Order: sequence, then structure tokens, then C-alpha cells
Amino acid sequence: MKTNVFISGGGIGGLTLGLKLARCNIDVTVVERLPGPGSVYKGELLQPKSLEIFDSLGVIDDVFQNGHSISDLELIELKRAKSKAEHSTMSYSILPTPYPFSLMIHHETLKDILRQKGEEYPSFHYRANTVCKKINGHTVTVEDRETKAETEIHSDFIIGAEGRSSVTRDYMEVDVKEKKYNHHFLTVTFPRPKEMVKGRIISTYQSFLGLFPLPDDEVRSVYLIPAGEYKTLRKKPISEFHKLYIEMCPDLDGYVNQIEDWKKIQLMVPLKYHAETYVKDHFALIGDAVHTVHPMAGEGMNMAIQDGSILGELLCDMYKEGKLDPANLEWYPKVRKKRVAHQMHLSHLSALVYSYPYRPVGWLRNKSLQRMERDSISHYKQMLNISGLGMWRETLYDRMIQGGVLPIRHDSLTDEEKSTTAFTENQDYPWKGKEALQ
Repeated sequence: MKTNVFISGGGIGGLTLGLKLARCNIDVTVVERLPGPGSVYKGELLQPKSLEIFDSLGVIDDVFQNGHSISDLELIELKRAKSKAEHSTMSYSILPTPYPFSLMIHHETLKDILRQKGEEYPSFHYRANTVCKKINGHTVTVEDRETKAETEIHSDFIIGAEGRSSVTRDYMEVDVKEKKYNHHFLTVTFPRPKEMVKGRIISTYQSFLGLFPLPDDEVRSVYLIPAGEYKTLRKKPISEFHKLYIEMCPDLDGYVNQIEDWKKIQLMVPLKYHAETYVKDHFALIGDAVHTVHPMAGEGMNMAIQDGSILGELLCDMYKEGKLDPANLEWYPKVRKKRVAHQMHLSHLSALVYSYPYRPVGWLRNKSLQRMERDSISHYKQMLNISGLGMWRETLYDRMIQGGVLPIRHDSLTDEEKSTTAFTENQDYPWKGKEALQ
């Protein structure tokens, strides 16, 4: 077999890239090791930049029909469970985008949308239950996991989108150093009250519960536990799990109780790494194959989508201009690497302030969040950075405002000031219009 671009991994990032290439009439083959829908909970929160990308790929209507939009994130701090709450709210509505909100959608539903759209193009080839066995130069040997039949596929470019265990990354001899955290998460989806329509993060100095509404009156939840505590918890009756949630959020009484077995609840172990090398010769890595981030706001899935979009645009232009020198792939990390590092840093800081069980940390976190909400620039920076729409680094001055050392700023940002911090088309695709491709 021959194909222009071979993608190992049919997750959200690989499918985003595959769809983009198919729309450019580039022959693309995507292989996915799973035979069908996966049972492991994965990212479901789409940020505004990802929504803009899906708009450009012609799938935004299907995404909206199967998703639940979240315009505000409620941050609720309790001195202890069931105590009087202190509230702050971070809003996407201040962002300069056609989609000033995030959106929750079942992971497997989103994969189906992207795959089905891709299959509308004759240049898109998807092979499920197929694994990449070995790579030899431009040739990949794949195996049908059911029949054990092997096929050799020759391609111009090979993209590793397999996730944390990447055959492509191993072949490229790229190492990653994993950083583990002092906490894990319990995660499960269950029915929710109809009035629970906003994202909600509830915390005490020693507890964290994230609630993100899904369509069909469901909610995806994440509950922080100390690393190593999962086995001890599972020995307890399931009612003890219900109690943890209801103490933090009494609204869930009668809803979380519908989880009847620990088997429904999954353990999520956060870690992070960022590979030094994104591309090598005719190979490139996207998504978790090249970077993994602490899962505070769905950054992992969104970064994979943005990787696929940038790399896809680059490959489309390379084929359009007939400039297939692999050296052109270096434009991809030039755009993505600093952005990924910045989002990973912000997510890491969020993980730290929520995971250390000390009262002073909880007090400082609550004070900082309340001042961040009221400070016009801090609020905008926070939402811009997590949205993927731009990058505006926080300064020592910002930190001093959030800590109460300096007064809060109330002046609204102008449209011009907002536009200077949002990514422009030239920043997303800096090779365009410059005769930059070789």
C-alpha cells in the first residue's frame, strides 16, 4: 500500500490531523489499535480555540448538537465540607472569539464525528483494530489485531499520535522524562440536576471536586485523592464514595448515589512530560506522544487538536506547493513548542495550589481567585491562556495584585489590546506568504 501521510493513532489529535489532510485531497491513512469505542474516560472539555478549529473543519454543527456549552466556571471554596461557601467566577464571555465558551462532549462521540466526516473524503482511510508493529524508513508494518495479517504501508510522512506509549517516538529515539504528582483523581460520569449547567470546582484546604456538565443531564466528575489511597478507598462500601461527593456538593444527593459499584469509577494518574524533539526527518509527533499535561481543564486533548491543526495546515501547504522536503516540518515545533510549554506551566501551577492539604494554601488560593475575578487584566489573561486563543504571560505585578499587595485594576481592556495578545493567522502559520518552504 501507498499513502501520502500515515498516522499511527486514531484518537482526537490523529483524527483532527487526518480530517484536515483529507480536506486538502492528501491521501491519509489512520490506524487505530482499538476495535471500537474505548471504555477509559478521556478528555471531554473543548476550549474556544478547538471550537474554532472544528468550525474550519466543517464539524462544528455536529459538535454543538452533541455537546453542552459552559460559559462560566464557578470556583467555590469551603473552609470545610458543608460549611458556608465563598464564590468566584471565571467567564469565557470576555474573550474575542465567535465561541466565548467551552463545551463538554463525550470523547467517543467526538471521535465518531471526526471519523465520519473524514470518511466523506475518498482520500481518507481509517483502519480500526490495527496496530503499528514496526517502522523501517518510509515503510510501516501494521497488523490486524483480529486476523494477525500484516500489511506494509509506504508513506511520505509518518505521524505518531499513539498517546503515551508511542511506537513512532521510540523509533525516533526520543526520550521523555515523566513527572508524577502527589495526588490522583477518581473520575466518573453520572446523572446531574437539570439546573447544574455551569462548570463547578469545589475545594477545601484538603479536598477538590470538579464537576463539568455533559449533554443529556449528565456530569463528568473528578475527585482528588492522595496518591496511593485508591486501594484503601475501594475496600470501603460504595456509600463512602457517595458521601465524599455529597459533603462537598449537597446538590448531588440522589444523583451520585446512582453509581452502584466501584467498577464504574476510574482512577486517573496525572503526570507530565514534554519531549525536546517534535520532528525528525519525515517523522512528527502530536498530542500525548510528545507532551502530556496535568488534566486541570482538558488541556491534553485541546493541545492535541491544536497540534493536528498546525501540522495539518503545514502539510497541506507543502503538498499544494510541491515542497516535500522534511526540513519544512520544523515549522510545526516553532509554532507549537512555546505554546505547549506555557500551557503546561499554567496547568502545573494549578495542580500545585489545589493539591497541598494545608489551610494557608487554601486561604491564599481563595483570596487570589477572588481578586483575579475582580481584576480585569488578570481575569482576561487567565481565560485567554486556558482557551488556547492566545498567550499573555502573568507578571510579578499581576501576582502582587492577586496576593493583595497592590490594588485591583478595574479598567476594561480595549478590543485593540485584546487583539494584540490573541494568536493571529501569521503567528499560527508563519511560513505562509514568505517563500519559506523548501
